[in-house]
Amino acid sequence: MDIKIIVATHKKYWMPSDDIYLPVHVGKKGKTDLGYQGDDTGDNISDKNANYCELTGLYWAWKNLKADYKGLAHYRRHFMVKGSSGTKEEKVINRQQLEELLKKTDIILPNPRNYFIETNYSQYVHAHHAQDLDVTRQILDEKYPDYVKAFDETMKSTIGHRFNMFIMKSELFDSYCEWMFDILFELEKRLDISDYSAYDARVFGFVSERLLDIWIKTNKLTYINIPVEFMEKQNWLVKGTKFLERKIGIHG
Repeated sequence: MDIKIIVATHKKYWMPSDDIYLPVHVGKKGKTDLGYQGDDTGDNISDKNANYCELTGLYWAWKNLKADYKGLAHYRRHFMVKGSSGTKEEKVINRQQLEELLKKTDIILPNPRNYFIETNYSQYVHAHHAQDLDVTRQILDEKYPDYVKAFDETMKSTIGHRFNMFIMKSELFDSYCEWMFDILFELEKRLDISDYSAYDARVFGFVSERLLDIWIKTNKLTYINIPVEFMEKQNWLVKGTKFLERKIGIHG
């Protein structure tokens, strides 16, 4: 199988040695060369990185990368082999393991997140701006009405896939990108983010995380969830505290 998984990064970092992985410097336009493939060649949106995050790398892969299967991982987050042992680096999924999985399904996804006390919609609204999702729904209603039912169901669910991480056949990859970027570019025209914080200004990356499940559900695609591990230590106490603060309306 001809597989290419781009690893979105903005700095020098450990990268898997397997040739299925391609490090891509996202937001490279105007930045110092890291020695990785930049997202600023060919048809690109590298200059939108502050608002689109890793999606500038995804766009580059859609428009410029040729492979039978394409995917996205992050320099700090990688797909892992279920039940494997060893260091984090040793557990990152390799070609042989991935080929076996891709024979069984349309898409490889990270294990979903369950918010338990929050829906996907309320979690987003407590962390960001409600209009981001509300305007997205309006766009779907106008341009892709067949997706509205799945949008509403997904927003009411407490479970969702995150990180904009996936691996799928090139035809599906291209189809998803065409649909998603059409929505996001329209959203960009309609949202006034001039008063957003630098964090909330990454809105199009955040919204796209919520679009993936809607696209998969509407198109009735099969998928397999596998673990994703952070390559650095996570302070879960701090993360949990911030989550609860957002839930009860405290913003520090």
